[in-house]
Amino acid sequence: MHSSLQTKLSLPLLHRGKVRDIFDIDKDNMLIVTTDRLSAFDVVFDQPITEKGKILTSIANYWFDKTEHIIQNHLTNIRLDEVLPGNEAEALEGRAIVVKKLKPLPIEAVVRGYLIGSGWKEYLGSGSICGIDLPPNMVLAEKLKKPIFTPSSKAAPGKHDANISFKEVASLVGEDIAEQIKKISLTLYNFAEKHALSRSVIIADTKFEFGLDSENKLTLMDEILTPDSSRFWSLADYSSGKSPKSFDKQIIRDYLETLDWDKAPPAPIIPESIMNKTAEKYRDIQSILCS
Repeated sequence: MHSSLQTKLSLPLLHRGKVRDIFDIDKDNMLIVTTDRLSAFDVVFDQPITEKGKILTSIANYWFDKTEHIIQNHLTNIRLDEVLPGNEAEALEGRAIVVKKLKPLPIEAVVRGYLIGSGWKEYLGSGSICGIDLPPNMVLAEKLKKPIFTPSSKAAPGKHDANISFKEVASLVGEDIAEQIKKISLTLYNFAEKHALSRSVIIADTKFEFGLDSENKLTLMDEILTPDSSRFWSLADYSSGKSPKSFDKQIIRDYLETLDWDKAPPAPIIPESIMNKTAEKYRDIQSILCS
């Protein structure tokens, strides 16, 4: 049966990702189970974040519902007990969803509203992100004049995603789809940012993933606007020039940066107090954004 780290079901396993386990249902649909696994710097840890999978599923479903007017998504109305035996359906309630099978596109659609993370590192080196020039003398966590689309490649397991230019996106997915992804990603970010600000939360950056349906129509997939795919900051605590407090796994990243670790497996052990604080932050952002 299900542990918070790994799922075993009567359905055939299609793929085990960093956080999600995906199972085959039929030619049109599959089951996504969001586990409590922690992934940081593209390395999967052996320690779970308590209830993380349920929290991420709940937040993503909330946003999928809220953004349907912008773009269609991968959700179906099929219930778990329609595709799983009763005991399995019950065990996965709240952390599993039945979704449409799509042809995934090989990019991560990142939108940044603030200068932080790998974008900040790239800016320090080149004054630009993904080929987009930014003003000189910007400081850490500074708000950009307007949000920018800074896509990255989808790395193979064990490798790190790399920022790429819009031109490279167009060569991977075609000019038309690339333009659609850019436009929709910025629209989604602007919509979500407005909603979050009304709850005193800043969305510093976020990433979206897209696939094509059977009619080659662009479809939003995977997860959206969760603490795993976004940086959420408290508006009350925010000021540029320093790394703001965040409602995500930044506390874990910050701890890992203090270690003599090469960001490759095996993963180090993280103190339980830090894991518990992270779980608390996930619960906090859920109650603030989705209430």
